[in-house]
Amino acid sequence: MNIYDIYIAYVSWGDSGKRRPVLILDQGVDGVMAFNVTTRYESKSQVIRRQYFKINDWQQAGLSQESYIDTNGTVTLPHSAVEYPLGTLTKADIQRLLEFLA
Repeated sequence: MNIYDIYIAYVSWGDSGKRRPVLILDQGVDGVMAFNVTTRYESKSQVIRRQYFKINDWQQAGLSQESYIDTNGTVTLPHSAVEYPLGTLTKADIQRLLEFLA
């Protein structure tokens, strides 16, 4: 598992959760830090949309449809919640993401 890889992970909140793609940002002994990846964009408010980064090369990243990285906050997951890899961001998308976050 490397930074900028996209994995399927079980992300929980409160009493529920779901399997979803996440972008790996860092990993340590205690777990993995990641951004959520989502396909839902149009239904979000303008404030939320400004925090979503569009993945241009979503197919090369192993995603099945146009997707966005939710940069509003990170999630910390136990290693056991990270299930399997989908792909990795392209160099072009990594560069754009770094500029977006700056």
